Amino acid sequence: MGRAFEYRKAAKMKRWGTMSRLFPKLGKIITMAAKEGNSPDPDMNAKLRTAILNAKAQNMPKDNIEAAIKRAFSKDAADLKEIIYEVKAPHGVQMIVECATDNNTRTVANVKSILKKGGAELLTSGALNFIFTRKSVFEFDKSENLDIEELELELIDYGLEEIEEDVSPQENGDDKEIIRIYGEFKSFGELSKALEEMNIEPTKATLEYIANMPVEIDNEEYLEEIETLVDKLEEDDDVQKVYTNLA
Repeated sequence: MGRAFEYRKAAKMKRWGTMSRLFPKLGKIITMAAKEGNSPDPDMNAKLRTAILNAKAQNMPKDNIEAAIKRAFSKDAADLKEIIYEVKAPHGVQMIVECATDNNTRTVANVKSILKKGGAELLTSGALNFIFTRKSVFEFDKSENLDIEELELELIDYGLEEIEEDVSPQENGDDKEIIRIYGEFKSFGELSKALEEMNIEPTKATLEYIANMPVEIDNEEYLEEIETLVDKLEEDDDVQKVYTNLA
């Protein structure tokens, strides 16, 4: 999703951190990570460790995190699966909708209903392979003594593709300086380990769909229309994240 679009949504996402619907979404990710890694111990399960890190960044309480881990190994645990939907939206916008669900029929019906109301439609799997590339994305606070050029040289051997300075909007209205790095999809583990060895603690460590050729929308009405569609999708309990090719 584009930088301007992400910035506009960031303040709302901060508010979501105290709302009941965000924590269940994070909980699903933690439960799936624990189950897929076949271990409730984050030291032995890298995927779970990453899921916990991202949940903590959203201020998810420790009790909620522990409960999500326990659910993965309970006798009545739901069989959660990740599903990816590719979407053609209005005004030349394409979307990737990332879901986690224990009921495919329910999820696809809900997503289709939201898309129809928003003037969008599902595409066949693989239709947007040339539009998006899945990448490793890490963010961490910028420190005064950090040499970005030196960091870039050190991380290239671990799959680093791009490094940039940016700001993250805070609840108090200020901006916090951060560093964001992008790497190959397959290099997530190596980059994560390299940052850990450098004593750099990410505030975000994810795999994201990045648009190869972002499009710009100058029409405010069109942009709000897309934002509304994204909001409606993300309000669904099964939808984890929506990516667009907006600049």
